[in-house]
Amino acid sequence: MSNHTIGKVILAGAGPGDPDLITLKALKYIQTADVILTDRLVSPELIENYASKDALIIYVGKQCSKGLHTPQKDINNLLVEFAIQGKLVLRLKGGDASLFSNILDELEILNTHKIPYEIIPGISAAFGAAAYSGIPLTARNYAKGLRLLTLCDLKTVAENQWNDWATTDDTLVFYMSGQRLQTLVDRFLEKGINTEKGLAVIQQATTPDQKTQVFSFADIQENQLPKFDYVPTLIIVGHVVNLHESFNWINEKNSSNSYFDNHKSIIFYAS
Repeated sequence: MSNHTIGKVILAGAGPGDPDLITLKALKYIQTADVILTDRLVSPELIENYASKDALIIYVGKQCSKGLHTPQKDINNLLVEFAIQGKLVLRLKGGDASLFSNILDELEILNTHKIPYEIIPGISAAFGAAAYSGIPLTARNYAKGLRLLTLCDLKTVAENQWNDWATTDDTLVFYMSGQRLQTLVDRFLEKGINTEKGLAVIQQATTPDQKTQVFSFADIQENQLPKFDYVPTLIIVGHVVNLHESFNWINEKNSSNSYFDNHKSIIFYAS
């Protein structure tokens, strides 16, 4: 088949939950794509309100913690299949397109089949959660650096890594680690973390159901940590967490005068 008949694949981030946080460029492709392969963390409002009525919508979400999983091989095959048909294919991912995603697998298969592609960044869950909870990720006298991490596979975390994480002054943001929260706290205390640091657990960030819970390592053992309840969860550790009380600008769920009261409610896929 000649090259001029081959379509194109767009790998785009849709942002962390609030549909208003998508980029204009990604929105343009939602409106024009022939085929959209979308993750479960993408706000359904984006598809319902902006996708072409003629577009084929395919849900390819993953939720390993609950045993729900679309094999990456199947996603790769769909990208190739529709692109070879000459379609404009949008692979829509929650958050940023390349952060803690399987974008490498997708890029490799597209290169193998010589299919043109474009990567569009999105607002990561870390940046959305921090902004919507009033926690600057870096701030003078609080943190000069930021690390984006995961405890998805505890077996790969060496002892020297725990030592480094516990003693750094960088802000640490843990993705996909809600089930590991107690382990994270126990290991950090064991490694002598500065107890002036705080820990924030932010669930369903940037959605109407956002819930932020902040703890001090000084008294964290006297408090009950939130249970992991299969919703998207970000964990932030560092001195910057102490700024939440001063700069939290959203009244979260069950509060009056909520920021979200003036925004459309959205359907959210619980994770």
